[in-house]
Amino acid sequence: MNTLSKIFIVFLLLSQTMQAQETKRPDPQPAPETTETFKLGIAGYTFHKFDLDKTLETLQKADVHYLCIKNFHLPFSSTADEIKAFHEKLAKFGVTGYAVGPIYMKSEEQIDEAFDYAKRVGVKVIVGVPNYELLPYVNKKVAEYDMKFAIHLHGPDIATYPDADDVWAHVKDLDPRMGMCLDIGHDRRNGKDPVADLEKYHTRVFDIHLKDVTDASKLGYSVEVGRGILDIPGFVKMLRKVKYTGVVSLEHERNMDNPFMGIAESIGYFRGVVVATRK
Repeated sequence: MNTLSKIFIVFLLLSQTMQAQETKRPDPQPAPETTETFKLGIAGYTFHKFDLDKTLETLQKADVHYLCIKNFHLPFSSTADEIKAFHEKLAKFGVTGYAVGPIYMKSEEQIDEAFDYAKRVGVKVIVGVPNYELLPYVNKKVAEYDMKFAIHLHGPDIATYPDADDVWAHVKDLDPRMGMCLDIGHDRRNGKDPVADLEKYHTRVFDIHLKDVTDASKLGYSVEVGRGILDIPGFVKMLRKVKYTGVVSLEHERNMDNPFMGIAESIGYFRGVVVATRK
């Protein structure tokens, strides 16, 4: 056998070995959060300028499987058949709608509508923003429907529920299913520490909005996760420490006419932190 033939055989064997290795490699690679107690999702508001098809296509490309449902994708007036079709479409993309909201509530009638909607959609978590004086009525509906109610906090922009301390003060003596959606960007913009707040209030944290901001003040604005001032590694470590079992949903609020690169960057950064912070 001449030298050229030997080289060809070696090349063929190497090629076969590489092909065998590739067939064994998972594609896509398993998302790092699959080994954590928490799940990674996306808040529907991120896609308020896009239809459901584009939303689900984006989640599929990002390998994200949980969506907080907004009513512009599934209206409050949806029929049973429309809700069934909605869930079937999500399932084709490997996505689960785990909650509805945020839903703003300024009357008992709007609260009734929200709870009826959540029940028909088939979720057990409502992300809501009721007026303060309506909290006793929400508390009653939580017991009636056996649902968790996560109050979305809004930072310094809105007087109602500016941070985690404020939400806690209003729910601590209510039904234990009354809690918060801890928006870590807005919490930080109101001068608070989301890592410390997760530790203090984790028993009432039923949903989390993941984002980053430029400053701990009203002047702070949303940026891609990892580009701002939030302690994302510390937050991931705290998620583990308190054994958070809910969803951490990216709520991307920058360049919302074309958010897709920002979504990918934010999810990629967060997943990198998940891996880097493991012991």
